[in-house]
Amino acid sequence: MEVCEIKTRILVAAVCAPAFFVVLFFLPPIGTAVMFSLISALASFELLRATKVAHHNGMYAYTALAALGIPLGSYLGWGEWALTAAGLLLMCCLFASAIRRYDSNDPIPLEHLMVCMFGGATIPACLSALIYLRSQPQGRYLVLLPVICAFLTDAGAYFAGVFLGKHRGITRVSPNKSLEGYIGGILSGAIFLLLYGVILHRFAAIEPNYAALAVYGLVGSAVTELGDLSFSLIKRQYGVKDYGTLLPGHGGMLDRFDSMIFAAPAVWLMVELWPAF
Repeated sequence: MEVCEIKTRILVAAVCAPAFFVVLFFLPPIGTAVMFSLISALASFELLRATKVAHHNGMYAYTALAALGIPLGSYLGWGEWALTAAGLLLMCCLFASAIRRYDSNDPIPLEHLMVCMFGGATIPACLSALIYLRSQPQGRYLVLLPVICAFLTDAGAYFAGVFLGKHRGITRVSPNKSLEGYIGGILSGAIFLLLYGVILHRFAAIEPNYAALAVYGLVGSAVTELGDLSFSLIKRQYGVKDYGTLLPGHGGMLDRFDSMIFAAPAVWLMVELWPAF
């Protein structure tokens, strides 16, 4: 990575990371809902473009609109209703387009329809878990749990791989990553969430369940790494380096939030089953 690219990467992170934290922690839950509606819509668009889904007949628009609406519906308390309605409308629009074009010289492949359903329904449904967390009484603290898992797991895996990595190439999806890096990432998730619990106890007068936080970290980080590998698999299969260029030095929106798509619902489910505070 060139020096200029590193500087750009650091600058973008220095601007975007504090803004992201302000929206999550200080703004009311509607701020989180609007932010992740936009992120979902952009991520779905990037996914369709990367997988070379034809943009005729409004397929990009149908998918992005569904991805935009599901998180907002979740904030309004229409979670299951919004997901069902948006998913049904998206499915009807996509298959109507496919049926209409079936006799043409450019029919719509079934895999394109499935990618649109994944981008328009699954991605926003998973990211909506952050909105559910933010809407709870301790929401400003809960919503940071998957954020810590998703972002700091990557950091822990990177440094563990750099200083301890010996067994590389365990998967061709990401051949430069090592077994030690993966283990370090998972352990770092638990460590950082335990530290987060200490900070909450010290500065927010919250008495956390440290055992629950450790489990959140271990499971959340493992799922985070699976999410990262899953979206890397898609890029490998379609021969793209990044999903987009929206965030210079970091790629597209989906490049930054791919692991969050897995981590957010996993952490939300654990919070529902075993509250840490």
